[in-house]
Amino acid sequence: MSDDTWASLADQFADEAYASVKGQVRTYVMHQQLLGHLPPPPASVLDVGGGAGNQSFPLAQAGYQVTLLDPSLGMLDKARLRLTRLPEEVQQRVTLVHADGADADAAVGGRRFDAVLCHGVLGYLEDPTPLIDQLCRCAAPGGIVSIMSGNAKAGAVRPAMEQRWDDALAAFDATREIGVLGLPTRGDTVEELSEQIRSRGVAPLDWYGVWLFVDWLEFGGTELDPEDAKQAQKIAAVELEASRRDPYRQLSRVFHLVGRKGES
Repeated sequence: MSDDTWASLADQFADEAYASVKGQVRTYVMHQQLLGHLPPPPASVLDVGGGAGNQSFPLAQAGYQVTLLDPSLGMLDKARLRLTRLPEEVQQRVTLVHADGADADAAVGGRRFDAVLCHGVLGYLEDPTPLIDQLCRCAAPGGIVSIMSGNAKAGAVRPAMEQRWDDALAAFDATREIGVLGLPTRGDTVEELSEQIRSRGVAPLDWYGVWLFVDWLEFGGTELDPEDAKQAQKIAAVELEASRRDPYRQLSRVFHLVGRKGES
């Protein structure tokens, strides 16, 4: 994925998508899931492909030392702008690095982090293996690796809710689609991704769903008002509970896998 591609999507992705109810749900749900596994602040966090900082800046506000790494100058410009709106003490806890995730280890000078995040990136890569190598390598012994990816087992949900029945039927056996940003994406499974990190010395701890009901409502044509804070809070609470329970989490179009690197 080129810098130019993401630069042209920076405003749509960082502002519009995250300002929606669905974006608010993603930030809240994943933040709560992360807090259940992260060591206390001021632990160090590397956010690989962190874009405009929508997920990692709340961690900086909570006291974590955050390094945001992204290959897109457009996204980093957006992150830098958003960072100026935060208190000075929070700004001092954030470092921005321009680099591809496949070069993360070299880009951070071999530093090891208490937590390594990679959310919503793998699906845009034809071969995510080099990036997964880097994520596991950059985690310190005992550190957390957090990956969010598309759920290949729930690929039929979106076309079915949009009443694209031929596409829905084909999606049961497909792992690729054109995503909501108009870019080609591919899905993973919890089992396969768990095995990939396990083979690199990171033991899977737990996994969660990310979007369920908000996806069904959106793709079914229901418009949710992002200005209705009370409704958004109630939706987020329901989504968080669903993300932890079967069978709900299995039906989420996106999943969040958390693992811990071995001490040796």
